[in-house]
Amino acid sequence: MEEFQERLSEVYTAKTYADLELLTRDLPDLPTSAAAQSYTDNYAGGQAGAPTSTVAVGIMGGFNRTGRWRAPRNFTALAFWGGGKIDLREAVFTGGEIKIRAFALMGGIEVIVPEDAEVFVTGVGIMGGFGDQASGVGRPNAPRIVVTGMALMGGVDVKRKSRKNNKKLES
Repeated sequence: MEEFQERLSEVYTAKTYADLELLTRDLPDLPTSAAAQSYTDNYAGGQAGAPTSTVAVGIMGGFNRTGRWRAPRNFTALAFWGGGKIDLREAVFTGGEIKIRAFALMGGIEVIVPEDAEVFVTGVGIMGGFGDQASGVGRPNAPRIVVTGMALMGGVDVKRKSRKNNKKLES
């Protein structure tokens, strides 16, 4: 109990994520249950390899990343007088987290995330909008999706939707 109290005190005094990481470095990894591993494998698709693309640009036009595609750890999207759609529901994640930087300049970007993913949206809308309604916790071992960026006289909209194939997980 004493060790717990010491760690808890240090957590409350930590100023950076690095400080917190030092506090947990000596702790053992949690075992992954068969159901959780199955869930993770479903998102990883059981496949490795290079991402389909790391950048999408729509200038006076559009772009789509939909269906089954290999999503990278870092993805940048730019819509200038155009639009784009990033649908992650059937994407194969190359890591447990994807960071999307979305920039909409007099255009729009729609990001669709699986309803059970952990989602963090932080962006700024200047004479436009940057929707964060999809932010929130997800299911254990689900992918973590971070969307950041800016919308200038345009919009970035992040929505949660169920996966198209809506597969049930085996426990």
